[in-house]
Amino acid sequence: MVPFFAYVTVFLLIPALVVVIGAFVSGGRPTLGNIRALGQPAVTSALWHSVVLSAVTAVVGAVLGAVLAYAVSTASPRGVLKRFLTSLCGVLAQFGGVTLAFAFLATFGATGFLTRALATVGVQSGGGLWLYEWDKGLMLVYLYFQVPLMLIVFLPAVEGLRPQWREATETLGGSTALYWRRVGGPILLPSFIGALLLLFTNAFSAYATAAALVSQGSPLLPLQIGGTFTSEVILGRENVGKAMALAMVVVVALVMTAYAVLDRRASRWLVR
Repeated sequence: MVPFFAYVTVFLLIPALVVVIGAFVSGGRPTLGNIRALGQPAVTSALWHSVVLSAVTAVVGAVLGAVLAYAVSTASPRGVLKRFLTSLCGVLAQFGGVTLAFAFLATFGATGFLTRALATVGVQSGGGLWLYEWDKGLMLVYLYFQVPLMLIVFLPAVEGLRPQWREATETLGGSTALYWRRVGGPILLPSFIGALLLLFTNAFSAYATAAALVSQGSPLLPLQIGGTFTSEVILGRENVGKAMALAMVVVVALVMTAYAVLDRRASRWLVR
């Protein structure tokens, strides 16, 4: 366990302490000025945009991923299709950052192959400018890894539904709709909400993809934090960035606590 605790200490505990301490220090002295700076319009706007972006992509990704997970669960357990889809989603869920941004730019950008292909048939896509907007382009890009992640997280819960429960419903005269409303739905609901919260956290903390696509204005909180450390215009705001990071830590901690509670409740139905 020593290597594990050493890894956690270096890459989790120490950075967390630096953020917490730095959020309440300025010029070597304790202060609440960094926390009060969180009320500035630019910061609150960035926080709101991050929450909206994360919530929308989490809900859409959860619905699409849940439907895909159910479709995959009906395939043969040892079939090639199921193994291929689960392996593919495992790769796509981790495909992010600058690489993912470049893939979308090469496809939908002003000189992307799909944009040029549409132009040859007389269809104008606006030069791909929508790709650089946080409420359009980023939502589509985020869904690229949100949907596969939902499948990976939600598939065990779907596969935990026992066939005997559906057979018992049909034996008692229940329909398919009744089964999902009274049996399958309530059992999967905690797992679905837990996975939804996980997707929210995943999008809320994403940085590299947004930084590669949106280079002006810093409309998201992670970009605002990065700007406090890299801006050549406004200096001396590093501790304000740590205060913003602390706010993100609080939001993520609350969401992940709710996820842990729901996951513990849902795990009761996965025991065979």
